[in-house]
Amino acid sequence: MLGVSFDSPETNRDFAAGNDLPFRLLTDHDRALAKAVGASRALLPLPKRVSYLVGADGRVLKAYPEVDPKTHAAEVIEGYRAMIAAAD
Repeated sequence: MLGVSFDSPETNRDFAAGNDLPFRLLTDHDRALAKAVGASRALLPLPKRVSYLVGADGRVLKAYPEVDPKTHAAEVIEGYRAMIAAAD
């Protein structure tokens, strides 16, 4: 799992450490990634909260265009388990 923000690497490192995040936060200063995946906003300096479940081969398996941080982890785990079960 990776997270991406517009913040500097130092800010991301401090945020991740202060919140005990079990994943790395990447920096998207020029917002190129956010624009490419539909997470940028034309009039606001903050990205949208979007999420993508990506397979080992790099293909997007599922897109989550609306993310609620309180419930999203469980939603992704449930979706992943359903995909695994369907593949069996």
